Amino acid sequence: MYVEYKELPHTARVWVYQSDRVFTEEEVELISAKAIMFIDQWTRHGDDLKGSFSIKYNQFLVIAIDENFNSASGCSIDASVRFVKSLEKELHIDLMDKMNVSFKDGDNINIVKLSEFQQYAEDKKITSDTIVFNNMIATKEAFENSWEIPAKESWHNRFLV
Repeated sequence: MYVEYKELPHTARVWVYQSDRVFTEEEVELISAKAIMFIDQWTRHGDDLKGSFSIKYNQFLVIAIDENFNSASGCSIDASVRFVKSLEKELHIDLMDKMNVSFKDGDNINIVKLSEFQQYAEDKKITSDTIVFNNMIATKEAFENSWEIPAKESWHNRFLV
């Protein structure tokens, strides 16, 4: 059952998928329409899931569910992964590569391989104050408060010199 993202509680569970490139406006519209359709049909063993999504910076897809309503099961999580993979195939994008790391350079969002991020840190092109995206967060509250943070406050800090 689809609901507006703002209607989900702060405890809602979230999954963040970062694209390897910016979505076009047409792709944002397509992703939004498909996400609403998917979430409207999303179930756990036949029981509705109450969920939503958000698209940030035309590059991040966030899928969320209210686990106070019904919690996700392995099968329902698998269904969401299949949905994301279908978007990848249709739009020729990569949303699932966990070896991609994202950070801000002014107003620009850069997505690089982890090895490149490590090299940037060694070269001091990335500092403790560089804003990074912590896609490992698990709740809506963490997404809203701890997703976009200085590298020194994230798991990324292990690569800082």
